[in-house]
Amino acid sequence: MARGQNPFTKLGAPEKRQTVLLAALLAVMMVFAGRLIYVQAIIGPSLAQAALAERTHTYTLTGARGDIVDANGTVLATTVETYRVVVDQTQIPDFRLYDEDDEVIGYGAAAAAQVLAPVLGLDVNTLGARLVGEAGYVILATDVSPEVWQQVAALGVNGVASEDTFERVYPNGATAGSILGWVNSEGVGAAGIEQTQNEDLLGTDGRLQVEIGASGQVIPTGQQSTTPAMPGCDVQLTIDADIQWHTQQVIDDAVDTYGASWGAVVIIERSTGRIIALADSDSVDPNNPGASAVEDRGARSVTSPYEPGSTGKVLTILSALEEGVITPTSPVEDPYRLTTDNGQTFHDHTEHPDQILTPAGVLAESANTGTVNIGSLMSDATRYEYMQRLGWTEATGIGLPGESPGQLGEPETWDGRTRFANMFGQGVSVNLLQNTGVFATVANGGVHITPRLVDGYDCDGEFIENEAAEPEQVVSPESSEQMIRMLESVVDDEGTGEHAAIEGYRIAGKTGTAQVADETGQLNDVAASFVGIAPADDPDLAVGVVIYNPSSGIYGGTIAAPVFHDVTAFALQSRGVAPSTEPADPYPLTPDAS
Repeated sequence: MARGQNPFTKLGAPEKRQTVLLAALLAVMMVFAGRLIYVQAIIGPSLAQAALAERTHTYTLTGARGDIVDANGTVLATTVETYRVVVDQTQIPDFRLYDEDDEVIGYGAAAAAQVLAPVLGLDVNTLGARLVGEAGYVILATDVSPEVWQQVAALGVNGVASEDTFERVYPNGATAGSILGWVNSEGVGAAGIEQTQNEDLLGTDGRLQVEIGASGQVIPTGQQSTTPAMPGCDVQLTIDADIQWHTQQVIDDAVDTYGASWGAVVIIERSTGRIIALADSDSVDPNNPGASAVEDRGARSVTSPYEPGSTGKVLTILSALEEGVITPTSPVEDPYRLTTDNGQTFHDHTEHPDQILTPAGVLAESANTGTVNIGSLMSDATRYEYMQRLGWTEATGIGLPGESPGQLGEPETWDGRTRFANMFGQGVSVNLLQNTGVFATVANGGVHITPRLVDGYDCDGEFIENEAAEPEQVVSPESSEQMIRMLESVVDDEGTGEHAAIEGYRIAGKTGTAQVADETGQLNDVAASFVGIAPADDPDLAVGVVIYNPSSGIYGGTIAAPVFHDVTAFALQSRGVAPSTEPADPYPLTPDAS
């Protein structure tokens, strides 16, 4: 140390050290400032957005499926609100079960299962196992009623929540089941009207977005947005639920009584084409379609064609009237056995001496040979044209899955026997709705109205009528009136349809008994039918009945006509149709009686 130097004097220039320290401090501050700018200005918005996205939960608000109702507004299919109970397993360990003195007596999954299982109707051990884990979403129960969910919510079990779901129910069970169909597990129509009208019935789902806190609760001040769900349209059918129910009971009883494979009934409102009832035996209950055999789940009245038998004679004789080749009182040869020019032999159902009948007598006695003689007065092309006009060659488009158009080839495909057999309803097949539609056209003065099953749609309070096809005059009013008058003779004491008569009402109709090929191809099975018009003097309804392959009784006049009587009498009274006021004025059945 130099002499005279103060030992406590610091070495170096303090200004320099201060400058270095200041520079270092500024550098650190610039780093922090840059980081702050980077966090806040550059990546801050994306971090905030990511945090918001993590907090935001989106819930689907299910749009309820529309109802299906009958013509009077009776609910046939509806949707009820239910709940799906779910759990966040990570929150279950926080649950504590307290006694009356607020002392903890259990905790976690075991305690939660102890209180939840009795309410949900589940096994406590099975439920306890489902509560343990790290999954944020586990379904505990489905189709839970609002009352049960309220009991679950009151338990306050951590992590247990609900989701709105909807269950399709059919309050009237099997009534109109074959018409209604059902929905599948995804809520989509899988059969019947539920399937064909699915797009109209489906609701539009909405959306709820909320911010969720760390413990799973909704943040009251967080962002929320809602897009409301929209229910589907209600579909209003043309059927009358009371008439439908009664008709199903009657056809079920008949099928059981006669040991038939199946039976069906169709009731059409003459002036509109609206279907008042479309009933099939052993109708499916849409609440439990799996309980029915596969073949019983559809509407055989439209899906299962059958040979119309003698009810088909109406179309042949109506065509001849319209063509002017006969009148209601024309003489018609009716031998018991008839051999045509091409060597085909036909006979009537009951042996009798050769006779001369009028067309009215041919219908009343259901004479095959007489019908062949009438049909032979027209070309095959002419007869086929009337079959087309009256709806025998194509499906009605009623709006039910699987409707069959029947089987009727064009005239050039008819063999030497078929061209005669189809004159009296053999060698051709139609569904019951098609065949009943012929009688509805006759009842409507020759104006064909395409039958319909849907009246319209109620969409958000606005009713939209179902667009109906334009009516078409296919035969004259004169021919139609003559046909009704002739068909009245079928139902009087001299005709084959006397069991269809209804006290107080004039009835016009035709029996049918068709031989049908069995599984071996032999004509061992039978389709017994009756189709008629009521009242004959002021038609309101056309009603068709078929009983397929009965094991006892085979004739339409003895097993199908009584069904017609029962369902038609009920329908006329339910609709308040006044009894007939004038007596029938039948045509003579033989020329010498005129």
